[in-house]
Amino acid sequence: MARSKPLQRFRNIGIIAHIDAGKTTTTERVLYYTGRKHQIVNTHETKDGKGSTTTDYMEQERKRGITIQSAAVTTEWKGHQINLIDTPGHVDFTIEVNRSLRVLDGAVVVFDGVAGVEPQTETNWRLADQYHVPRLCYVNKMDRIGANFAHCVKGIRERLNAPALLCQVPLGSSDEFCGMADLVAGVALIWQSDDKDSKWETVSFEEAQQRLKFAASADNEWLSQLPALRQEMLEHALAMDDDAFERLIETGEHDPEVLKKCIRIGCVSGKLVPVLCGSSYKNKGVQQLLDAVVDYMPYPGENGGISIVDEDGHVIGEQPVTDDAPARALAFKVINDQFGTLTFCRIYSGVIRKGDTLLNVTRGRKERIGRIVEVQADHTREIDETRAGDICAFVSLKETETGDSLSDPAHPALLERMRFPDPVISVSVEPKSRNDVDKLSTALYKMVKADPSLRMEVDQETGQTVLKGMGELHLEITIDRMRTELGVEANMGKPKVSFREAFGQTVEHTYTHKKQSGGSGQFAEVTIIFEPGEPGSGVIFSDEVVGGRVPREYIPAVQHAIEVESRQGQVAGYEVVDFKARLIDGKFHDVDSSALAFEIAARACFREAQKLSKPKLLEPIMSLEVVTEASYLGDIIGDINRRRGSISDQGQKGTSAFVQGFVPLSEMFGYINFLRSATSGRGNFSMIFDHYQEVPASMVEKLMEKEAK
Repeated sequence: MARSKPLQRFRNIGIIAHIDAGKTTTTERVLYYTGRKHQIVNTHETKDGKGSTTTDYMEQERKRGITIQSAAVTTEWKGHQINLIDTPGHVDFTIEVNRSLRVLDGAVVVFDGVAGVEPQTETNWRLADQYHVPRLCYVNKMDRIGANFAHCVKGIRERLNAPALLCQVPLGSSDEFCGMADLVAGVALIWQSDDKDSKWETVSFEEAQQRLKFAASADNEWLSQLPALRQEMLEHALAMDDDAFERLIETGEHDPEVLKKCIRIGCVSGKLVPVLCGSSYKNKGVQQLLDAVVDYMPYPGENGGISIVDEDGHVIGEQPVTDDAPARALAFKVINDQFGTLTFCRIYSGVIRKGDTLLNVTRGRKERIGRIVEVQADHTREIDETRAGDICAFVSLKETETGDSLSDPAHPALLERMRFPDPVISVSVEPKSRNDVDKLSTALYKMVKADPSLRMEVDQETGQTVLKGMGELHLEITIDRMRTELGVEANMGKPKVSFREAFGQTVEHTYTHKKQSGGSGQFAEVTIIFEPGEPGSGVIFSDEVVGGRVPREYIPAVQHAIEVESRQGQVAGYEVVDFKARLIDGKFHDVDSSALAFEIAARACFREAQKLSKPKLLEPIMSLEVVTEASYLGDIIGDINRRRGSISDQGQKGTSAFVQGFVPLSEMFGYINFLRSATSGRGNFSMIFDHYQEVPASMVEKLMEKEAK
């Protein structure tokens, strides 16, 4: 069956932002205006559990009024198919944004018009940079008291270092917000009301300047600057095309179609980031946002294909997005429910049909494609085939996990992998009843398989099952989802911090392993220099033996021993990170030496050397931002100092004050309770892992006692 719609008419985009910027509200309006649904549900209307927005359909999402997992929906606008993914804004669920951005061609970054650039926006922006995803900015909530478009644009340019191109500016703000000036078309759009079906009036800049008068001087200033702002936009956009730019300079004229093409070139290449504005809740600007998605966002493959890598992750080629190539897809998300497993995939090339057999190149296993579905949030529609550029889900794949590459068995290719964050917090998990013992381990395995930012392990000393994740909320919701999705009840222990250990100084150490008990014995000697590394450098092994003093075949055993032993340090049993191990010398015996003997020697050498190096304990440090009323700021700052934190910045965000700083995670459990009581419920905060830092010597014993409880 031939392709029903050309690839150029597809858009795979994500909506990303900080929590409460209005992503889900914007998605609801998109589905309404594209005719996909006939009534709008707002997030604040879902907390009684009676209704749900299209993309926040989980029980946990409705209760909390937040997005927890990314949800895919498909819709149409002006002959273009838009595959849209609504992502979470909460830091604990950054993994959802990570894996969504990995497979999307573009992203709409939503900003709260009052708060501007917020911490999670910065994290998501860095992820989009990492995956080279073109973006356009949508400054939402211009109807809120304190909305400040200039503050938001300044943040986009300075904090995100983005080449912002103003394509729209608001007409008024807070309760006077009535529309926007479209600098690309050179007209003003004025809405007649806030109703979802309200029409807008298109008038010239001159007429808008005559008709509109606002209470805020800043809003009147935007109005007076419209011709100058349009000229500035023209110059920046048309600079993408030398001929169009010359024509503008010489004659002052331009071709409107060429202008749109120039903005598109800038957006797709990342040289320009178009900035739009509106109020999704008050139904203003969403249709114009959809127009911008169609006009400026890339179609699949326009920005290049996906890298093909070798087993070590080195790029060895590129797979362009085309039907006329072997089938290649990347699994980016796995969902479990009572009915089986849904594996979400982005198809990069070829055509995949029901009944085909694909090779999971990552794991070397074959998978038969039984059913293919198009996903509409929590509903699915069966389809017979899927093609390059599509996002779909395969039902009941047995071997495939997040990040795996699926390929035509005759032409295997490993696609560029995703990068996942390490968990920073852990809890013990135990079944509520004896009947749930076996079901618990199966349920935990399914949750970990579906979410790569979760880790599960068994504590060898206590026999407890330990679940590690990105934050208290992340772990709490995982346990709750096991109950609602898999029918398994579990109790969660007190959260614990994932500390790390490091070498305190460079140590050269020799260890000799000798064992003689009749017959052949064991002998191995190694001399290794252990050096502290830069933060984030990982574990580096270097073979510097000369003259064959340690035979080649035993070197891998030494490296393996150090990598395994580094998982449990000598201070408190935490993983040892960021060091270099240089094997410089050793001795062997022709008969008694073996790989096992060298592994034992290397393990013992590591343990003794770490103790001798005056080892350090490292703790996760979180980047914290608190937004509240200015009168509470003194209490907030005093409390951060009591928690061993440091202040990095403070100031105003609209009508609220904010304070930013760095605080150890171990001091932040239950912080929300303090904040609520200290600010009479008016404060909110966001917290993101930033780096590991040495624990002061005087605090080590106290912290370890606290963790042991």
